[in-house]
Amino acid sequence: MKLIMAIVNNDDSSAVSSAMTHAGFSITKLATTGGFLMAGNTTFISGVEDARVDEAIQIIGKHSRRRTQVVPYTSAMEAGTYTAYPVEVSVGGSTVFVLNIERFEKV
Repeated sequence: MKLIMAIVNNDDSSAVSSAMTHAGFSITKLATTGGFLMAGNTTFISGVEDARVDEAIQIIGKHSRRRTQVVPYTSAMEAGTYTAYPVEVSVGGSTVFVLNIERFEKV
């Protein structure tokens, strides 16, 4: 048994959730915030049989896509002045952790 923790961009959350439940995976959704862009994410937690781990990861990857986003970037200049200009960053996709489970019970 494995525990899958998948951090997904909020824009992809509904698609991942629907696909996972349609495939028969039980999931728990947590609202989370990323540290770099301070943007909303959804963290999915699911207990998965060893034989279905690759299937779950494939579903998550299929329904969470990477894209670019323009964000303001501020840099310091001389004499304490600052300037802001747009920077393109890659967002989305998913970060997936797979952990070993010693014991799993539904009570």
